[in-house]
Amino acid sequence: MNYLFEAVEPYLYFVVPLIEICIVALFFYFILNSLRGTRSASILVAAVFFLILTTLVSDLLKFEVLSWLLNGMWTFFPIALIVIFHPEIRRALAQISTPFRMSIKREETISEVITAVINLSQKRHGALIAIEQSINLKGVTDNYIKIDAKLNHRLIETIFHPETPLHDGAVIIRRGKIMAASCIFPLSSNSALTQNMGTRHRAALGITEETDALVIVVSEETGSISIAYKGNIKRDIRLDKIRRYLEWLVDEEKPFTFKDLVEEEEKTKNEKSFGG
Repeated sequence: MNYLFEAVEPYLYFVVPLIEICIVALFFYFILNSLRGTRSASILVAAVFFLILTTLVSDLLKFEVLSWLLNGMWTFFPIALIVIFHPEIRRALAQISTPFRMSIKREETISEVITAVINLSQKRHGALIAIEQSINLKGVTDNYIKIDAKLNHRLIETIFHPETPLHDGAVIIRRGKIMAASCIFPLSSNSALTQNMGTRHRAALGITEETDALVIVVSEETGSISIAYKGNIKRDIRLDKIRRYLEWLVDEEKPFTFKDLVEEEEKTKNEKSFGG
């Protein structure tokens, strides 16, 4: 072990400073990138340029007192940056952490929706739940009631209780919140696909034909669960398969289409039936 450390020790004098420089460079890159286009960015660039120029001039002209002051300023400059630009730095760090927060929010959304759907299915309470993605649903929605409440499966179940005034329409979920209820979606005009379908299923197909929303339907007649996406619908989804569908459909990087997923599911089901 000592021999190995002695062998790599000379390289550490070059590698460690290089790593430190990269870390500092990345930090300042994210900070400056977040400040780009703002007044703070202009102030920061001007301040750094002025300090560099003044330091070079004072060293060239041998101004000892000024050089001493400038060296002291460079020592406290990082602290001054944090104090002066702390709102911008906080925003930059928030942007860096956004993907992690979004991942947590997606998981919370999936868990709450699954719990609500399973409970509604068991009670045979009809439901129409749309999870908004990149396209805002307000432009294709009529007569909605604004909710703007944190997503909770109990609230969804209450909204779709048959004795509440909001149960007939759809619920829109956006970024971990129930944004609206009693929404009226356009019905699908695809008569071949919607044959023998009820209003909820036709509305689910209709909104997915015009947007990239993910829509879950619970039938009040049978309690069966369906999922619609991009003009396709998968009906009678087993309870143990719901999470798989939802996790894939809210994933921003989808490896294959919803239609492929449905066909793969049907193929697996047929193979099991044939094997049995």
